[in-house]
Parts: sequence; C-alpha cells; structure tokens
Amino acid sequence: MTPQKRSHKTIGTHDGAFHCDEALACFMLRQLPEYADAEIVRTRDAAKLSDTDIVVDVGGVYDPDAKRFDHHQREFDTVFGHGHTIKLSSAGLIYKHYGMEIVAKQIGLTVDDPVTMKIYLKVYKSFVEAIDGIDNGVDQWESTGPPKYTSSTNLSARVGKLHPHWNEEDSPAIRDACFQKAMALTGAEFLDCVHYYGKVWLPARQYVVEAINGRHTIHPSGEIFKLPRYCPWKDHVYDLEGEMKVDPPLKYCLYEDEKGNWRIQCVSASAGSFENRRSLPAAWRGVRDAELDELTGLPGGIFVHAGGFIGGHKTLEGATQMAIKALTLD
Repeated sequence: MTPQKRSHKTIGTHDGAFHCDEALACFMLRQLPEYADAEIVRTRDAAKLSDTDIVVDVGGVYDPDAKRFDHHQREFDTVFGHGHTIKLSSAGLIYKHYGMEIVAKQIGLTVDDPVTMKIYLKVYKSFVEAIDGIDNGVDQWESTGPPKYTSSTNLSARVGKLHPHWNEEDSPAIRDACFQKAMALTGAEFLDCVHYYGKVWLPARQYVVEAINGRHTIHPSGEIFKLPRYCPWKDHVYDLEGEMKVDPPLKYCLYEDEKGNWRIQCVSASAGSFENRRSLPAAWRGVRDAELDELTGLPGGIFVHAGGFIGGHKTLEGATQMAIKALTLD
C-alpha cells in the first residue's frame, strides 16, 4: 500500500524556546499562495524536518534550492545586500528570497514594478534588519560605555515575553500555542510596516519633492522648505537631497498643523538621530506665547520646545520669519 500524499504543505522550525525571527519567517511564508494553509511543524527531529516542505531556523543547512533556511552554521555569512552588512536571521533569509513576492502581493503591484523594489528595500531597512541584528547579537551602536537607557519594548523583546513564565504551566502544546501568538504579533506589525511604506510613506514623496523644488522661494539660502501639506517627510529628505543635489543641506521644514497653526521643525543630522543640523536658537527654547514674541520680535509665537527641535507660530509668515532668524542666531 503506497503512503497517502499530504494534502497540505508543511513548514518546519524548531520546538522549545522561540524567537522573533522564526515566528516572522513562518508568518511571511504563509503570505505566499504556496504556503497559505501550511501546517507549522515544530521539532528538532531531523527525520520529521526532512519530511517538511520548507525549513526555517533549524537543521544546520542554508540551501535555497532545497528550501532549507538555517543561519546557525559557523560558516554562515549571508547578508541582505544593497549596502546592508548584518548577517541574516531566518526572518532575513525568508525576506531576502521571498520578500519581493510578499510585498508585491500586499501593495497590489507586480514584482518587477520599481515601486515594489523601493518598498521591499525600505521594509528591510526599517523593520527586518533590526530583527536580524538582535537575533545575531549585533550591537546597535559602537560604544565602549554602557547604554544611557535600555529598551524592552522592541518586537523581539515582546515576542520573548510570550513564553510561559517560570511559575506557569509549561508543555510542548502550550509553547506551540504561544508560538502561534508570536506569529500573529510579528505578522501584524510586518504587514502594518509594508502597508505604511506602500500606501502612506511613498505617496508623500511627491510633496517633499515639490517642497524642495520651491525652497528658494522661501529664502535665498535654500535651507528652508515648506510642505504643501503635512506628510511623512523626514526619510524622503535624506534620499532626495542626494538625488536632487541639494546644497547647502536643508535645515528647517515648515508645515501647517491640524489646528491651522504653523510649525518649524529642524532637520535631524541623519535619519533616526536626535541631533539637529541646526537647532532653534538657545534663547527661544522652552519659551511660549508673549514671552517668545518679545524674544523673536514676531507677534503670534506659540512655543519653542526646550529641546530646540521644533517651534510653532500662528501664521505661515511668522513661522517663516522664525526660521529665517534661526539661520543666523545660535
């Protein structure tokens, strides 16, 4: 009697303690039509793993043709490419090989559309790379000193908290159920990231291009730009400055807030940095309303943050003049 052929695909990964990378890897695979209904088989039994259709984070083999995606081998040194140098986890491996197809499906484009590639690269940089780095023990900063603060709220840390606690009931079945929660958690945040960059972040690019093109109408220096409407602008600035050969670098962004007032926000030294290219003047910081008006000579001031990275004025003209004065005041 011949063995009955399985009616569904299976995804193999290890049992026991789980991590963010394989939870996300399994979720991503299930976004593909081939594995949409796949069963997750959690085991370290080599014979059982050999019977699965694809294996992630276990088995000691990285062979895309054989659909084996482990990264724990001593000789493993695969990176994402495109300028990224952190070794991949199982999440990064699955994203490297299947991410274009996953992203294209989520944003409703084809895999050969240039927009798909742009979102694919952005999602790796903004979401998946951190999971690779944490799983492989890569420090986020090069420093010999202790960190100034710790964070236990990143996605990898939150997945870790889904395990049964030491004083709770524990069993393979309970851990399998917890792993399903980890897949749901990582998957929801992954899809949120893809949708955000595809449907929110990328459409904002045209408005930032328009603002940068019009920067000299705000001030001859070209260091101040005004958004035609508020949108996610910071990431685009760093990319567009190079593409559009912006020199000198942009210092201040002007935009209308939800109350109809105007903000002046400093451009950070680099993406993710809390250091500004040029902060608002020290004398203005932490000052509000009439007291701020006295310092700026511009009636209608609302505030300047104590950190010097953002301020507000009731009018566009006032915010513009604040920015112009800030170019020459320390």
